[in-house]
Amino acid sequence: MNAFFLIVAGFVLLTVAVGLIRILLGPQNEDRMMSAQLLGTGGVAVMLLAAGGGVTAAIDVALAFALLAAFAAVAFVRSENRRK
Repeated sequence: MNAFFLIVAGFVLLTVAVGLIRILLGPQNEDRMMSAQLLGTGGVAVMLLAAGGGVTAAIDVALAFALLAAFAAVAFVRSENRRK
C-alpha cells in the first residue's frame, strides 16, 4: 500500500509542478491565484497521503497548508476589491 501512496503523491506533485508554470506565465492575476490555490490543495493532498503512509505529523502540516491557502484567497479577493 505504501507504493500506491508514493505513486499517487508523485502524480499530485507533478500536477503541482504544472501549476507552478501557470503561476509564472499566467496572463492575469486571477490565473495566478487559482494556481496558488492548486498548490495549497496539492500540498494538503500530499501531506494526507504521507499521513496514510505512517507519518502522523503530516496531518498538522496539511492543516497549516489548508489554512494558508484559505487566507491567501481571502487576501487576494480583498486586494482586488480595493483596486476597483
